[in-house]
Amino acid sequence: MKKLNEILSHLKNNPEFRKINTSSTIEKFIDVLPLKLKKGVKFGYIKGQTLYFVLTHPVYKMEFEYNKADIKSLLKNSNFDNVNEIAFFVTNKIERKSKEIKEEPLYKERSNGIFINRAKDENIYKKFESIRNIITKT
Repeated sequence: MKKLNEILSHLKNNPEFRKINTSSTIEKFIDVLPLKLKKGVKFGYIKGQTLYFVLTHPVYKMEFEYNKADIKSLLKNSNFDNVNEIAFFVTNKIERKSKEIKEEPLYKERSNGIFINRAKDENIYKKFESIRNIITKT
């Protein structure tokens, strides 16, 4: 029986899954970048012979412009065969952060939490007390 790593490496080496290879190579290249640049990269992709970086903020675009020669030298040392140029731009789409939805009970609590806990087992006693605390908080 084959291991999962063997199956994944076999699929990765298959020419039909070339996009998976390029995206993983781009992710590795982004990880090689200095931390001040890596933080600003949203994602990257290759189109034609150009490697595009989509950035999160215009300040990072200025940093990339300043360090363009360093990035090109890293690009020559990496295993991108058909990439000659790099380009970067800031996306205009604003990321919307999902708000946490508080789940409110569908009913109004009618109990006051006043009851006598006669449980003899310690675990059950603690459970009843935690239920009492939940009731008194609402």
